[in-house]
Amino acid sequence: MEKYTGKSALRGIAIGRIYVIREENFTPSAEKVSDREAEVTRFENARLEAMRQMDILAEEARKKVGEEEAMIFEVHKMMMEDLDFIEGVTLKIRDDGHNAEYAVDATGQELSAIFAAMEDEYMNARSADILDIAGRIVRILAGLSDGSLHSDEPVIVLADDLTPSQTIQMDKSKLLAFVTKNGSANSHTAILARSLNIPSLVNVDIDVDHRYDGHMAVVDGTDGSVILDPDEDILAAKTGAKKRLDEAMEQLKTLIGQDNVTKDGRRINLYANMGNVEDVDKVLQNDAGGIGLFRSEFLYLGRDDFPTEEEQFEAYKEVVSRMSGKKVIIRTLDIGADKKADYFKLDAEENPALGYRAIRICLTREEIFRTQLRAIYRASAFGTVSIMFPMIISVEEIRKIKGIVEDVKRELFNENIRFGDVELGIMIETPAAALVSDELAKEVQFFSIGTNDLTQYTLAIDRQNQKLEPFYDAHHPAVLKLIEMTIQNGHAAGIWVGICGELAADDALTETFINMGLDELSVSPTYILRLREKIRAIGQ
Repeated sequence: MEKYTGKSALRGIAIGRIYVIREENFTPSAEKVSDREAEVTRFENARLEAMRQMDILAEEARKKVGEEEAMIFEVHKMMMEDLDFIEGVTLKIRDDGHNAEYAVDATGQELSAIFAAMEDEYMNARSADILDIAGRIVRILAGLSDGSLHSDEPVIVLADDLTPSQTIQMDKSKLLAFVTKNGSANSHTAILARSLNIPSLVNVDIDVDHRYDGHMAVVDGTDGSVILDPDEDILAAKTGAKKRLDEAMEQLKTLIGQDNVTKDGRRINLYANMGNVEDVDKVLQNDAGGIGLFRSEFLYLGRDDFPTEEEQFEAYKEVVSRMSGKKVIIRTLDIGADKKADYFKLDAEENPALGYRAIRICLTREEIFRTQLRAIYRASAFGTVSIMFPMIISVEEIRKIKGIVEDVKRELFNENIRFGDVELGIMIETPAAALVSDELAKEVQFFSIGTNDLTQYTLAIDRQNQKLEPFYDAHHPAVLKLIEMTIQNGHAAGIWVGICGELAADDALTETFINMGLDELSVSPTYILRLREKIRAIGQ
């Protein structure tokens, strides 16, 4: 039995087997082989395994996001069957006596260069696909992980760290818990884990090693511990504790249908944060009053190209329709910082959190912004939709946004495409926005305070840096003063104000926020009933 400790990103207990994800960098070297036909067979077996993986990924994509996204994996499978690719590899093995890893890598590089030199845009884009399939086959040959989750049963994922795109692509039915050696409890990956209601530990003092694959473990988010190979007594104790936690969650379900009203009659809206279309199930199951933050950037992650207007429209329409008239607040694209997509071709930056991200991308690459706005406005014909814009710092930005919005509405009207009456708001997540919130409030219909970034920027602390966690204080008086100032300025201008950052779920501050006059709290779906219980206990 071994015990490790870390920082809990979500309370809860998970019991199951470890699945190690370790995406190792590997550049094959040229080696001579004695049995060339055996090496060809190794290549062929690895190619067939890669094709099997493509079938699985295509089916998952088909279920989650539709046929068009699944075609990416079908194309990759077809490339693995391409005779030029197969013959290029086998010739390097049979004629030159090279090992399969090197032969696959070298052939992939050669074919990629040919595609990259083509003028046709579609064929040019296949250059990256060739490298992708070659890399997958090489990893299979070398016995290395591709950084993905391939499991037939629910598992506890152990990794050095996970990117938001890795996290969002994982099959949620196969996840029991996350355990990462690195990372921060304030990272986007931790936030996603909370939205999935998966017990999660970060910054754990454990070596990420494949020798742990398949070992039984207990992840306890209540005390921040991971116990590998627990003995019978510990397993029984943790099983009992898990049962009690599950029963407490069941008891909270008696609050479904109840009002979010304090004992002295103060009412507050409880909305849910979400990132994927399938998250609507959790939103509805937990009786949220609406969706206070639809993180639309996750439609852009884990893919090779920009989502089309039609793809986005279908996703937004499904969410809006299923919410049956309840408000759905869609945050426009917030890519950048730790949320990356290679096809955006963003330059590396010294300080990405302070860099080219969110609305700054949208206002300088308007074609991306307009496509998203058209999709959102089209979906607004099917329910109640609001839009909020992230990382705003000035009145000038809002006025430019409103000008683009009016152009989009005019286009849709001229095309006889229906759209609804959409409320426009902004996120307050920089000290600059909070300090001029009196001016910003005159331009919009609501504020939503993003406390994750607001805290980061106010305290000058990178929330991704685990070394700074001892200095990170989300309850810092400066942060709370900026929140209160924003609420007061919003109300003075006659608009409503909410919080959609992680601080909204901090029940130690719920009464404080209500006393400040906050109108709405938007949290991960699993926090809704817990907060309702807290709200209903406040007051005389």
